[in-house]
Amino acid sequence: MPPDAARVAETREWLAKAALDLRAAEFEVTAQPPLTADIVFHCQQLAEKSLKGFLVWHDVPFRKTHNLVEIGQQCTAVDPTLESLLRRAAGLTEYAWRFRYPGQLAEPPVAEAQGALAREVYEAILSRLPEETCRDRQG
Repeated sequence: MPPDAARVAETREWLAKAALDLRAAEFEVTAQPPLTADIVFHCQQLAEKSLKGFLVWHDVPFRKTHNLVEIGQQCTAVDPTLESLLRRAAGLTEYAWRFRYPGQLAEPPVAEAQGALAREVYEAILSRLPEETCRDRQG
């Protein structure tokens, strides 16, 4: 039986938004100096939206949250092979808010802003979804 068209479409939408965050992070690395606070924000968003797309595909409801621990636990309940990666990615959660507002925190260093872990989450999710959910994404 073919997958539900609405579920395919919603999964694609989440992945397309994730791909835009990947593009934004990659572009912000090219700024002089790199826009590190924005890079880490987009990396967190990349991971979050990828995981939410995975949950949509598997028909697992989730609440409106940026907490990658919570979202990651839901994903590992579906696919336990994601556990190690998502435990490491949980630290990205704080980037949803940490550098977004004025305050005492300085910009994160360039080394901290590297998006390799977020990209790894995105690619791991793409590899676990059927091709029809990954087509037409931007990035």
